[in-house]
Order: sequence, then structure tokens, then C-alpha cells
Amino acid sequence: MNHRAKKQFGQNFLVDEQIITDIITAIRPEANDHMVEIGPGLGALTRPLLKRLNRLQVVEIDRDLIARLQNEYPQGESKLVIHAADALEFDFATLPKPLRIVGNLPYNISTPLLFHFAAYAERIHDMHFMLQNEVVDRMVAEPSTPEYGRLSVMLQYRFQIEKLLEVPPHSFRPAPKVNSAIVRLIPLVADEIRIHNEKLYANIVSAAFGQRRKTLRNTLRVFLNETDFNFLGINSQLRAENLSVRDFEKVANYLDK
Repeated sequence: MNHRAKKQFGQNFLVDEQIITDIITAIRPEANDHMVEIGPGLGALTRPLLKRLNRLQVVEIDRDLIARLQNEYPQGESKLVIHAADALEFDFATLPKPLRIVGNLPYNISTPLLFHFAAYAERIHDMHFMLQNEVVDRMVAEPSTPEYGRLSVMLQYRFQIEKLLEVPPHSFRPAPKVNSAIVRLIPLVADEIRIHNEKLYANIVSAAFGQRRKTLRNTLRVFLNETDFNFLGINSQLRAENLSVRDFEKVANYLDK
């Protein structure tokens, strides 16, 4: 490889050929797709994607890896378009839609990245990511389970989310200390989104899970009194983890009125 993984970028390079094949099969890239890969690294997914696509955009922050990519795929002569940028700051509205986003996301910034991508949901067809298995379990978690939390509620109202397969540590170099998983996110269409005020919804969810061992009467006291809880049919003695996404939507839309 001749490239040492850099901790500051959370680099763990996928080397398992069978897992790579499984990911490409799950993505099902078509020649004319507007595909963008986050953190192409050493090209484990980049190469098989380029075999199927007319054009592939990649976003990479590591200058050394950018140089490798530019050497392997000279700009202007290749189907690969390299964006030297931090994915957390990259403006995905500059890319043609509908976007298909893929990548082995750095585990140390995976949650902020997911929220960043969510801001572009209207431009996105689907997303396939390699993430820490624990994070994927939180993304797909059901209410009243230990994994269910702010991430679950903030993503499930906006996306259909499916855990596709788990990936063991030995599939990477260097091997991470955690198990990984592949997840698929498909944005809901506009008329399937029930939220009228997304900023208000986010504030309510953040407050409710800010002190998750406290009851809703305490965590949402700035938003709701006992009369409001009764009107909504929600027990104020429950905790945030006991409310479904639909419950949070009901609270947000009630307050928006």
C-alpha cells in the first residue's frame, strides 16, 4: 500500500475482496448514475465503481491520497473527478442530482457527516455507507431499546434505513477495534415527511434526549405543560426513549401551530 493510515482522518482501509463485491452488489451502480464517493482512500470501492460508471466524483481530505489518485487518474483524462475537500464542509448542492452517495466513513465523525448529508436529502437518491456497527444499530433502533436515541429519531423521520451486512475488523487494514456494518439510506419523498418545522423538531428531540434518564415532564418542560401532554395523549412520566418517531412528529407539529 505504501500509505500509513492517519488517525486524525480515522483511516481504516477496506481490503476484503468479498466484502467489496457484496457492497458493489448492494449499490447496483448504473452507468449514468451521479455517484459520489466519500473518502476513496486507496480505491477499494473506487476501482469497481469506475468499471460500471461513466463518471465518478470523489471527496478526499488527505493530500497524500489525493496525490495518489491524481497520479493514477490524471484529471481531464479520466472518468474520476477529485474534490480535495473536507466532506463535512463540502457543498453537495454543487454536484448534479439525483446523487448517489457511497463511502467508508471515518468513524470519528460519522454522526456529524450523517447530519450534513441529511441537509441535502432532497437532492439524494440513496446512500450506502460503511459505519461502526454500533452506529448502524442506533440508526435502525426501535423505541424502548437501549440503542434508540437522538440519532434514530433524527434520521428515521427523513429516511428509510436498512442494515445490509456486518463487516468484521479483519476486513480492514489496519483492523479497527470495533465491528462495522453497511447501511442503506433512502430519503422519503416530500409528501411522506410529516414535519412542518424541522428546526423545531430537532430542538425538541435534542432536549428530550439531552438527559435521557429524566422524564418528559422535565426534559420538555420548556415546550409542554401537563395540559399539552394530556391533549397529545402522551404520558409525561415516560422518557424520550419510549416515544416513537411519530410521537415526536406529533409534538413538533402541535407546537408549530
